[in-house]
Amino acid sequence: MNPLVPADPTVLHPMPEQPRVVLLRPLVKSPLIEVGEFSYYDDPDDPTAFETRNVLYHYGPERLVIGRFCALGTGVRFIMNGANHRMDGPSTFPFPTMGGSWAQHFDLLTGLPNRGDTVVGNDVWFGYGATVMPGVKIGHGAIIGAGAVVTSDVPDYGIVGGNPARLIRTRYSEADVARLLKVAWWDWPAGHITEHVRTIMSGSVADLEAAAPQQGGE
Repeated sequence: MNPLVPADPTVLHPMPEQPRVVLLRPLVKSPLIEVGEFSYYDDPDDPTAFETRNVLYHYGPERLVIGRFCALGTGVRFIMNGANHRMDGPSTFPFPTMGGSWAQHFDLLTGLPNRGDTVVGNDVWFGYGATVMPGVKIGHGAIIGAGAVVTSDVPDYGIVGGNPARLIRTRYSEADVARLLKVAWWDWPAGHITEHVRTIMSGSVADLEAAAPQQGGE
């Protein structure tokens, strides 16, 4: 029997015949973006432009953190806090950013509301054209429906859709979600994941618990 070989998390194109698919960890260069192993983005146009086309208004210092094994469909976008404008005066237009003497009023753009980092857990599936607003926290195992505009936090294993996105249902009971989070298969060693791919994809919660590496083992 041939030895089991894990996939390579360092290659840019894990499917050479499909250049539209890229692993994000070896692609991303910005120190403000952190992506876990095997999370990928699929785009027929230019998936390698993810940092500029899909992470918008990212002027810092807030970070975008995406966990491991996340699947991002075409057109998924993260709106960062730089998109904010003042809303407490008659005009929302950012005059100081346009230059000239207007730049003397840059203090008017400081202290805008900031919800902090945008954080995506592990094993999250984003449908086509989903949009995530600044500072949102998305739990492990969540599913974001196509076209959803996520304006508030998403629970672990929640399914959301719509604009603004609403919780449709959770994939598992509260007790089973707790069991899945304890198993945390995404943190297993690559060799162990490789051995149990079928269980991870199609097994029950009990099956996954039974397959978990033993304490002190692999």
